[in-house]
Amino acid sequence: MSYQDIFTAELDFKRRAGATLYDVRERDEYEQGHIPGAINLPLSELPARVGEIQSPAVIACLSGGRSAQAASYLDAQGVADLMNLTGGTMGWMREGREVKAGTQP
Repeated sequence: MSYQDIFTAELDFKRRAGATLYDVRERDEYEQGHIPGAINLPLSELPARVGEIQSPAVIACLSGGRSAQAASYLDAQGVADLMNLTGGTMGWMREGREVKAGTQP
C-alpha cells in the first residue's frame, strides 16, 4: 500500500497544505451530500479519468472502502502522494460537519 490513511480531523490540514479532495461515489450519491469542495470522480469513471488527479490527493467515499480501492488503483497507475479518508463522508457527518448537496464542489 503506497497511500496514507488519514482521519477526518486531518482533512482540513491536508487541504490547507494543498491537497485536492476527490469523492469517488457515483453522481447520485455525491449529489445527495458531499464534503464541501470535494470533486466528484466516480469510481466507475476512474480508469478513463486518471489524468485529472492532481497530487497531493485525498480520496473519499461514503465510509472509506471504495476510496481505498481507488487509492490502490491510482497508486498502481503511478499517481503519487495519495491519501484515503478513513471513515469517509459518513465519518465527516458523524462529527457534525457540514455537507453540501448538489453537483457543485
